[in-house]
Amino acid sequence: MFDDTYKTVAAHAEGIYKDKGSKFIAYIYPVKSEAEVKEYLIQLKKEHHSARHHCFAYRLQPDKSIYRANDDGEPSGTAGKPILGQIQSHDLTDVLIVVVRYFGGTLLGVPGLIKAYKSAAADAISNAEISIKTITRQVEITCNYLQLNDVMKIIKQENLTILKQDTEPSIKLVIEVRISILERVLGMMKKLEEVKIQEV
Repeated sequence: MFDDTYKTVAAHAEGIYKDKGSKFIAYIYPVKSEAEVKEYLIQLKKEHHSARHHCFAYRLQPDKSIYRANDDGEPSGTAGKPILGQIQSHDLTDVLIVVVRYFGGTLLGVPGLIKAYKSAAADAISNAEISIKTITRQVEITCNYLQLNDVMKIIKQENLTILKQDTEPSIKLVIEVRISILERVLGMMKKLEEVKIQEV
């Protein structure tokens, strides 16, 4: 069955990891677009202008189709990838993690860096509140008073949410339907005479 839920974070949270004087501060944010990602990066670079690196990874869309990892000057694959790995292993999307590194004077080497970025990201995730979102579609239903009963029966039976209701000149309802039951609901509505439905 098609899964119509996805996991993201409810709000901004932070995590930290320290090793040999270096400090890795991780910030996790719920984001919906690459424009939002850029805003948070600009903000953090201003806030931590003396930090050596601002490495990050993000994943967007309920189907997790947009993602990116950035090492920001760290050796290739030692920062962005481990951060993205944490997003993937916790099955999160619509999320950005930025790890700000203050260099402590001692080189950590490739395994040390991978561990540091992974641990800082994991700490931020563990401090964040995970929220489960449902993918829905909005459907507009137009009917007259005679059909309203039948329409309301389907809405109650399928536990649907009415977002908007107009009664003039005819009855117009906008309902929210989970993607996994959309076909079924549309099928039931289509069987009702003189009921018009369209996805909004």
